[in-house]
Amino acid sequence: MQEYWELYMKNLEGKAALIQFNAGISLDLEDLSFTHQTVGYVKVKLKDANEKAFLSTAEEAEILFMEDKLEAAMLKFRIGKYVGRVISDGYVTFLYYLQFTYNWPDFLEFALNEHGSYEITNGHSHDPDWNYYKKLLYPTPKEWQIIQNHKVCDSLKEQGDSLQVERAIEHKVYFTNIESKERLREALEKEGFKIKEEIKNEDGVDGLDFYRLDKPFYHDMDEMTLGLIDMAELFNAQYDGWETSVVKSVIKQGL
Repeated sequence: MQEYWELYMKNLEGKAALIQFNAGISLDLEDLSFTHQTVGYVKVKLKDANEKAFLSTAEEAEILFMEDKLEAAMLKFRIGKYVGRVISDGYVTFLYYLQFTYNWPDFLEFALNEHGSYEITNGHSHDPDWNYYKKLLYPTPKEWQIIQNHKVCDSLKEQGDSLQVERAIEHKVYFTNIESKERLREALEKEGFKIKEEIKNEDGVDGLDFYRLDKPFYHDMDEMTLGLIDMAELFNAQYDGWETSVVKSVIKQGL
């Protein structure tokens, strides 16, 4: 089973929420849904809560230690898999999918015996459809796009790019209905995009490769790509991401 984790922000019932989840589990969800049909949670009230859903520096080490103890207990008692956590509204909630629950109390005692100063609640319920994972932890297509945007922006920045210089940013869309291609082309051109070429993906699906001069800064790319997702859906297409070149800043020094 592959295991890799993603971290992103979302709005949860009107509150900012920081979500960390095991994205690799999604590849094995069909098999796991037959064996791990109960969702369990451990909800911890933070001592130093804030509206931005981040752990304070003072509390981060203790919460991460608690997370490690919970993970060790989950492995020790072999009752399930850790799938993610949510920090929101003054609480951090750890989520697990369980094979069985008869030793859930033993799991909790082993994991939390050093954390008596915290107000902690817990529980478990039947969830064979994995709704907590799919609907709470797992990102929507737009949230996924923001995750990918920030990864690309981070990569550009690590290579010395200030992200503030306009350059050609190239995008791709693929059609679910080719009859909408010309209408989407016209809509893109009205927004200042230029069509580079018609393309096909590895499955032979038709698409468009297009570009425009823009700054690849985090918030700019989020606004642009979310708009392109909506536009693509309107014309029976699917947005497939963006790429650009690195532009390094030149620092001029006086004599």
